[in-house]
Amino acid sequence: MSNAIPPVSDPVRLPRALGKTQNMIAIASGKGGVGKTWLSVTLSHALALSGESVLLFDGDLGLANIDVQLGLMAKRDLGAFIEGKVTLSQTITPHPEASFSVIAGRSGSGSLAALPVPRLTHLGEELQQLALGYDRVVLDLGAGIDRTVRTLASWAGTTLVVTTADPTALTDAYAFIKLTLQGDPNADVRIIVNMVDSVGEGQRTYQTLLKACQSFLKASPPLAGIIRRDRKVADAIRNQTSILLRSPNSDAARDVEKLLESLLEPQ
Repeated sequence: MSNAIPPVSDPVRLPRALGKTQNMIAIASGKGGVGKTWLSVTLSHALALSGESVLLFDGDLGLANIDVQLGLMAKRDLGAFIEGKVTLSQTITPHPEASFSVIAGRSGSGSLAALPVPRLTHLGEELQQLALGYDRVVLDLGAGIDRTVRTLASWAGTTLVVTTADPTALTDAYAFIKLTLQGDPNADVRIIVNMVDSVGEGQRTYQTLLKACQSFLKASPPLAGIIRRDRKVADAIRNQTSILLRSPNSDAARDVEKLLESLLEPQ
């Protein structure tokens, strides 16, 4: 696996450290197409159902689609904040059925990835202020390992790295973990294996990634959860709703509930 990892010869400087916000959860992946946004939506809903006040932040500019998955019509989005037209709090859109709130991104803009460092730092400061008013803030990050993605992850108390059994997804997840731990060896990084045919396949996939981390990084990120492949996921996305509303007894819904239990347990 390590031979396929892109060399980290250019130590891109991150904006000044803002400090971690412990009630923030960043959901990341080195690779797109692993179900990261669906998981962000479903975990946010599960947290809300557990009684927590939740804000879901769509940090995947360029491919932002949380509002689309939920059928929300946001009057203001993150792009309006980036352009200086509104405060971050003015971009919040409540979800009427799922009992959590959303800061929508702006698809196709790509502006967050190119955001100047001072503006990115300002975004972090406003997001941390908003976090004071919520039990939990979930950050749905863009795929990849660029500066902006890693900066947003660095603000969170916990980072969940989503992968599948696909070798490319594993390689890219490893790359993300590697860079995260280089920036902060004490970062709370946990692994989620998504879209597997069985719990056994999920365990084997996790062990493959764990062995690479142990061998080359001297780190052992824990397994946060395994989510089985489920046709009800695509059905919920097509109907622009949470699977916990449309198919609460499905395999994937139950697996996210188990993930939530694991997440709330002290490490």
